[in-house]
Amino acid sequence: MTRPASDGDILLAGASGLVGGLLANRLEPARLVCIGRRRIDGLPDGVRQIVADPQDWAAEIARLQPAIAVSALGTTIRTAGSQAAFAAIDHDLVVAFARAARGAGARQFLMVSSVGASAQSRNFYLSTKGKAEDAVRGLGFDRVDIMRPGLLRGDRAESRPGERIAIAVSPLTDLLTPRAFDKYRSIAAADVAGAMARLCGVGEPGAFAHHNREMMGLRA
Repeated sequence: MTRPASDGDILLAGASGLVGGLLANRLEPARLVCIGRRRIDGLPDGVRQIVADPQDWAAEIARLQPAIAVSALGTTIRTAGSQAAFAAIDHDLVVAFARAARGAGARQFLMVSSVGASAQSRNFYLSTKGKAEDAVRGLGFDRVDIMRPGLLRGDRAESRPGERIAIAVSPLTDLLTPRAFDKYRSIAAADVAGAMARLCGVGEPGAFAHHNREMMGLRA
């Protein structure tokens, strides 16, 4: 378990997901608060939960006044059902969560994005991720940490057939990907969560994007 350097609560959105669930088990339970639409089973003892509709999150966050906010929110276009539904989560909800946290006094924001994310990308998925990153950077946090992993390896609760196939062949594709392009290799979700745990509470100000190599070096 990693103990963050700064005082105050750590607020996590997306603890029901792959990275978020792993991260919840790496942070100090007494300082961790998870916010979501429904209660999550299996979190460590001592972790507090806020269960509310996303439209009510801002009021809940204002009462909590967290020091650090972490977004592990995310879905796929296939799971969401449409590009609009995908953007509502991976952009709108992420940014609204970040804005509420900043308004409540949070000094640091961490988020899971994607390798290749760019607001200028012609790929809808990557442009949506990039626009969310840009919006979060503009909110005035002392520090922003953006995780840009490649293909995430791990056991998901939801079914993603295409992803399972990609994970199955990832040992070969990773081997064929030169080190100079290792940010495009796969990475264990546990390593992403470990890096985020290490980054919670880091005092150096600024906005930082972390790719596979950096996250592997940071993992707890």
